[in-house]
Order: sequence, then structure tokens, then C-alpha cells
Amino acid sequence: MTSRITASQLYSYLICPHRVAMDAVGDPADRDAVSPFVQLLWERGTAHEHDMMAGLGAPFLDLSRLNGDAKEAATREAIARHEPLIYSGRLSVHELLGEPDLLRWEQGGYVAIDIKSGAGREGADADSEGRLRREYGVQLALYTDILTRMNLAAGRYGYIRDVHRTEIRYDLDVPLGARSPSLWEIYLRTRAGMQATLAAPDESRPALCSDCKQCVWRSACFRALQKAGDLTLLPELGRARRDALAVEFPALADLAAANPAHYIHGDKTDFPGIGAKTLIKFQRRAALQLAPDAQPFLTRAVQWPQATTQLFFDIETDPMRDLCYLHGFVIREPDAAGSLRERFEGIYITDLSPRAERDAFAMAMDLLRRYSAAPVVHYSKYERTEYRKLAARYPDVAGPEEIEALFAAPRALDLYSDVVRPCSEWPTHDFSIKSLAKHCGFNWRDADPSGATSIEWFDRWAKTGDPRLRQRLLDYNEDDCRAMRVVWDCMQQFPVAYLGDHAADPDR
Repeated sequence: MTSRITASQLYSYLICPHRVAMDAVGDPADRDAVSPFVQLLWERGTAHEHDMMAGLGAPFLDLSRLNGDAKEAATREAIARHEPLIYSGRLSVHELLGEPDLLRWEQGGYVAIDIKSGAGREGADADSEGRLRREYGVQLALYTDILTRMNLAAGRYGYIRDVHRTEIRYDLDVPLGARSPSLWEIYLRTRAGMQATLAAPDESRPALCSDCKQCVWRSACFRALQKAGDLTLLPELGRARRDALAVEFPALADLAAANPAHYIHGDKTDFPGIGAKTLIKFQRRAALQLAPDAQPFLTRAVQWPQATTQLFFDIETDPMRDLCYLHGFVIREPDAAGSLRERFEGIYITDLSPRAERDAFAMAMDLLRRYSAAPVVHYSKYERTEYRKLAARYPDVAGPEEIEALFAAPRALDLYSDVVRPCSEWPTHDFSIKSLAKHCGFNWRDADPSGATSIEWFDRWAKTGDPRLRQRLLDYNEDDCRAMRVVWDCMQQFPVAYLGDHAADPDR
């Protein structure tokens, strides 16, 4: 099977190689509906691109009304005239097809520019500007490859114009880190992998990962994974480890029945990239997942905070607006008679302004200060990351020292990082709060609860002010907080199964 390689395919391949195969040969009847969140991303991307072009401040040739061969012919004619800036062009050479948002003439050649509604770098913090994004880089590399083959490239680089209206240069030959390849090397590997997949799509295998949640093939792939007893149904195993183990353990049942000692030599195993402790951990998880009526357990004792009052804390943000719009707390405390009671307090912004975000943050900090003796229970490090950003944005509300103390032991307990991951095992496919709380018998009121879906709800509220959407978000956040409380309570009743020296994950 032959097919042109496009930038969107390269993006998909980096996220999930099997997506490319399914798009090529999958039965359209097996596709799920596109999620409202993905539709929102498309709409946001289109609107951002239009806004960027409207405010560009420089003349450009607009080819956006053309399609297919007509667009490519017009692009080639514009290049022959040395048009300084071409919008929405199209070029193809041999197996490659690219439609960069902009082509700009500079340094005696053309350079590709893509307009993105996300940040041009990832992992930025107070100490680092962050890393160039692989998925953006391989797309720029495709356009650059086409220009190079046409003897038109200004050099092996391109630009991203991101959500902050910043133009970020992507030097494709520069390594991403001391031990990391360059974006050009990543592109060549990705392109070769895509060609192999398109040549034999039926040989591709799905793998369960967090990105599956927004994919149109998620249901079809999950059915195939369950039928095959695929190893990626285990939490944290992933595609690379699955492929390393698959020759010896084709399915969960094979791994569950294995004696790991037969494959262990000191702290190493027969499987590349998998140490002894990791192999034992995954064999244990396979056995647990396949056991009838399997129940979770602790792998070592946990020192639970003994305070009579606890705060279960969760925030909601819109990453596309870079806005924290809701701070939620389930407060459990004794009443006048000494009985434990709990209530929810949700602090929701009044509008989309920085002032409203600052005021909601201030109200949340006031609540946290009022309950200064209560442990703050949250799930993962996201709340700490966002509160650091809020403190930097609104230093009159809280300083960095207060935020660090708020999220440090003994004040805070990260239920995921401090307890679930290092101290427990579950017969679930992942360690998300949704999966664990549902295993403990908790149900969300909404039929489709997810962080991605809530962003789409918030976008509609931001556009309409519909009070029903506001209440839906408050209910969702309250359920997230109560889910933490349910998992917290259940885990304190779990039996402890000491697993010896091999219990710990070497990465922890």
C-alpha cells in the first residue's frame, strides 16, 4: 500500500503508530464519534490562525481558498516569483506532501512557519524556557525536507508561531538534550516508521495509553487489546516495554504464569530496558489483573495523617486560556457532637479577567489558611504546579515560600505520588483517580466525566454564561474531590502484603 506522507500523519505517528494504520485500513464503522474536546481544539486552532493572520502586520499572498492541485500550482508560481510571504500553500515531492501555514522568503530561500494554538515549548518553568516540541518539529522537518528536495530551503530550520503570538525558531539539527537526538533525526525515524506502517498496516498493533481517550479508534482498539490479552492493559507498562517482553510473553496470561527468577541476572533481565524489579512488578500486576475477584492491596504500611479535619482539594483550569477557574474543596470535619461531616466548597471565577482569577485564588488561599492544621489531600502534582504559577502571577496573594510549604509534608499528601504509586497495587488498567474510585464503588454524576470534557464545558460557559454549565463544572469538581476521599478511606482498610526487596519500583 502506498500513500503520501503528510504532517498530520507524522503528528499522529508520534502519538500512536497504530493510529496511522487504523486511518489507512480501519473500518469506518468502527470509528467513535469525534469528542467535543477534539472538536473544540480544531475550532480553537482555526480561530487562532485567523486571528494571527489578521494581526500579522505584513502583506502576504493568501491561497487559502484554493484546494488540491490548484493550490499547489499557485504555490509553485508564487515561489517562482519569490513572493515574500505565502499563506496556506501546498507542495509535494515524491512521497511527501506538505501544507505549511506560511512560507517566508529569507536568506535566499524559503522557510516554513506553522501557526499553533498551543505553546511553542513544553516543560517551561521558572528555571527553564522549556523544550522544543517533537510533534511540531517533525512537521516543520517535513516541510523543510520538501523545500530541500526542491532546492528552495533557506536552511534546515523553521518557525512556530504559538498561542502567545511568539515566533520560536526550531533549529532542526540541534540535539534536544545532551543525550537526545535532533528533531531532524526524530523526523527521519518517524518518516521511516510511517513508511513501514503504511506498507504493512495489518501488522501494526494497538497499545493502551493516556492518548487513547481522545482517539476515534479507542473503542475498536480496546476491544482488540482485551481479546489479545495485551500487556499494555497493565498500568504503566506501555508500548516499548510490551514490545520488549512480547516475544517471551505474548499475552497477560503468559506473563502472569511466569517465574521472573528465570529471566533475572543480578539487577538485570533478558529484556532490554527492563530491570529485575520492574519485571517482578509487572508479573505481579498481570497475575492480579487476571485473578478472579482481585482486590487491591498495599505493598507496605502507610503512615496516614491522623488529623480529625481533612481537605480534599482539586482545581480546574482551561489550558488554552491559561486560566485557573475553579478551586474545589471537600472539607471533612467534626460537628458540634463530634461526628464527622463533609461539605463541598467550590470557588468559581466570576468572569474571564485576570482580576477574577486573582480573586478566586485569594479566596482559596484564605480557606487554606483558615484550615492550617488540616492535611491537604490532592492527586498528582498538578495543583502544586498551577499554584506556583498563580503565586508568580499574583504575588500579593501568596509568595513562593507559602506555596512550597502548602504542598510539602506534613501539610500536604499527594495521594497519587505519595501513596497509590509507591505503596499499592490495583487490578485496574491505570492509576487515574477515575479508575481507582470506580473500583471502590464511587460513581460520578456526569455520564462522561473527564478533564478534557470539562474544558469543553467551560469553553461553552465562557461563551454563553449558561448557569447550567457552571453547575455541571461544580458538580464534576465536587465528585473529583469526593472520589479522592473515597479512595483515601478505602486504602486505609487495605491489607498489607510485604513483597520483600523487589517490591519497590526502581524509578521511584
